[in-house]
Amino acid sequence: MRQAQRAAVFGAAAVTAAALLHMGAASAHHSFAMYDEKKTYVFTGVVTRISPDANHLQIFFSPLDEARKAVVRDAAGEPVLWAVELRAASQVAQEGVTVESFPPGTIFSIGLHPLRNGLPAGGRGKSGLFKCPPRTPPPAGGHCDGVDGATSHGQGALPQATGEWKPQ
Repeated sequence: MRQAQRAAVFGAAAVTAAALLHMGAASAHHSFAMYDEKKTYVFTGVVTRISPDANHLQIFFSPLDEARKAVVRDAAGEPVLWAVELRAASQVAQEGVTVESFPPGTIFSIGLHPLRNGLPAGGRGKSGLFKCPPRTPPPAGGHCDGVDGATSHGQGALPQATGEWKPQ
């Protein structure tokens, strides 16, 4: 009888632990309500780092100025940093987006829906992502999708901008 009780308790504990783990994973994957899907910003920037994980891959970047000659800087002279969240690292790897294929210094263009809270980050949504050839920025005001030798990384074209980010 004691053995049966132990088995029942162990079984219940295992089911509870599995349920808690599942709930944790489900809550870790957030909704997209935090993004303002009525606004779309289109950036051309320089990768500073990529952070891949099971839920999302994030590209951290410094936007290029309109002349496409230098990164945008804040009032203190520091490069402005933005982050764009993509799908899971395993999913975007199928589109050719990996830590290895987008090393720091890579110039790329993407559209994003900015965070509603105003922080410099956003979600990719259904935007295309284009990588310029090495050391080849687009012409003034342009994006990587118009540069000879640029590569497309899934999801079609760059969207039309419906909002404009202005450095502060």
